[in-house]
Amino acid sequence: MTAFRYRVTINRKRGLSDPEGATTRKALQDLGFISVESVSFGRILDLEVDSSDAETAQAEVEAMCAKLLANPVMEDFTIEAVS
Repeated sequence: MTAFRYRVTINRKRGLSDPEGATTRKALQDLGFISVESVSFGRILDLEVDSSDAETAQAEVEAMCAKLLANPVMEDFTIEAVS
């Protein structure tokens, strides 16, 4: 088995409200950072998966995202292999 590393980025789907982002944008503007147009919150997860090959490892990470790590109704995710 080989260890494969992946970075998963999870963000809200476009068009859905992001209350944390809106609150943070307002707070930044209140502090004088008036050039801030938008803020969006997301999550980044770094995963290390033992597998016989990269294709199987990536498929497993995709399944993890679909079943637990991301909410498919509200969130999109991207998976990036990292060294």
